[in-house]
Amino acid sequence: MRSAVKIKSFPNGIALYLDAELPFEKVLEEVGYKFSNAKNFFGSATMALSIEGRRVTDLEEMQILDSIRENSDLNIACIVGRDETVNKNYLKALAQEEEQPPQEAGGQFFKGDLKNREVLETENSIIILGDVHPGSTVISAKNIIILGALRGKAYAGGDGSGDAFVAAFEMEPERIRIGDFKYISDTKQSKWGIRPKVRPKIAYVKNDRIIFEALTKDLLSTF
Repeated sequence: MRSAVKIKSFPNGIALYLDAELPFEKVLEEVGYKFSNAKNFFGSATMALSIEGRRVTDLEEMQILDSIRENSDLNIACIVGRDETVNKNYLKALAQEEEQPPQEAGGQFFKGDLKNREVLETENSIIILGDVHPGSTVISAKNIIILGALRGKAYAGGDGSGDAFVAAFEMEPERIRIGDFKYISDTKQSKWGIRPKVRPKIAYVKNDRIIFEALTKDLLSTF
């Protein structure tokens, strides 16, 4: 059964390949076994996760995340899909009530919403477990990942790097700045209060301008 689960790494994350034929309970058992054996290898790194090889329900997905957390010290920050044809192209925070994960790896977690024109500023990359509301601002010297909605302002690459990025589950920013490059939304709120359908996206600099693309594992691998 030891071929039921394969773990492969990609930049900033790991891909979990699951056998499509075995009962899920057997696959889940193997997930725990593999991550327990690799506990020392992975350490307490913060990574994105891609689940491939079989379709899993939301409940099964959470069981996989729980198994990884119970059998390793990894911090799974988000789940990404291969492309938009796979119904896994989204970010999801781990449902956890414990203390925030350790920050020795150079990243930082913030749990909660930014609202009422609040400003959050850090010299590290940051993962926000919540929403950034209109008028509020998150500023990072490095990268910004929002496991929720970005409807306010996000300034990444404050250390002068144009290689930084901003990713969000719902990307509807008022303003984004990455290094020396700026984006200001010209989208007006519908008077009926109807929001367009949003998708997880990543914003980064390409050809001297900020562009937005659907967040996928392959795209995340380029950073």
